[in-house]
Amino acid sequence: MLLIVAELVGLAVFAASGALAAVHARLDVFGVVVLGLTTALGGGVIRDLLLGITPPTTLRDWPYIAVPVVVALAVFGFHPQVARLRRAVLLADAVGLGLFTVTGTATALAHNVPTYTACLIGMTAGIGGGALRDLLLREIPLVLRREIYALAALAGAVVVVAGQRLGWPAAPMAAIGAVLVTAIRLIALWRRWNAPVARGLDR
Repeated sequence: MLLIVAELVGLAVFAASGALAAVHARLDVFGVVVLGLTTALGGGVIRDLLLGITPPTTLRDWPYIAVPVVVALAVFGFHPQVARLRRAVLLADAVGLGLFTVTGTATALAHNVPTYTACLIGMTAGIGGGALRDLLLREIPLVLRREIYALAALAGAVVVVAGQRLGWPAAPMAAIGAVLVTAIRLIALWRRWNAPVARGLDR
């Protein structure tokens, strides 16, 4: 039950992020809903396909679709108010990254995959929706740019997997992993940390 609640919260915050990006790109209401859904469901769909879960979980149960649609429509209707909450949106995106990373990792572990596979699937579940959002908007995905994003997700996935391998309680380790991902992401934004890029390139 806790896993389902965490996933629904993650869906809501990622849907808001995708819908707001769609509004800024001047898409119509259908485009806003599609981008909100894609951002919210993309990571989970990729996770399930990698684990051989078909059809994907998020496409079988109606709340997984209803929540992003409602959130996307709300953002479309109240986007001026949402846009003014830039810091809140960044916080929501960081929280969503943390939640999807730990739920994706937990799902992978439940399917008895190897340690490194669980870490990679957890990271992919966290970053997948955002990458699809950026591609649909014809932008270089955030995870491939200089900001610390995928590395934060990978760190959280490693914590969850390490806790499971050591036999520690799953719920506290998931909470710690989600907090770690969120904290790394927010600190990276605050301190303007970036991953290294190749030197000597023309700007």
